[in-house]
Amino acid sequence: MRELTPPDSHYLNAAAGWRELGNYSEARFELERILNRDHPAVLEERWRIFAAEQQWLPALEIARRLIEVAPDDPSGWIHQSYSLHELKRTQEARDRLVAVAGKFSGISTIPYNLACYACQLGEIEQARDWLARAVKIAGSEAVKKMAASDPDLQPMREEIKRL
Repeated sequence: MRELTPPDSHYLNAAAGWRELGNYSEARFELERILNRDHPAVLEERWRIFAAEQQWLPALEIARRLIEVAPDDPSGWIHQSYSLHELKRTQEARDRLVAVAGKFSGISTIPYNLACYACQLGEIEQARDWLARAVKIAGSEAVKKMAASDPDLQPMREEIKRL
């Protein structure tokens, strides 16, 4: 898909700035000024705003729209599963993300998130396998740093220290 051009690109940058400042209403106002509201970058920013507000149902809807317009971009798939997990639909989150894990085999976030979901579902052996895949992609230090404070991986805390 084509990149956003001015003035839409400026509105998107302004929206991101407002979101980072925690002013979500101003961020939404800037996004409303964009003509191509189905552009993946616009949908991504909308998802980030809903996620920051922990509004997981609208975040899920945006993630699904992102998948429709950009199925080859891993972000939509990752955001969909994360939203489902936050909605306490962890099994569905895992199932949806597992279905595309092979398609995005170089993206460490996918096996990392799958490790989190497996751990929360009590499937520790699967969580170990997914975490090992994430380590292969991103390196042990990067994964260890994230995992050390991730509440979803709490049952594996001692193992994570040994990564």
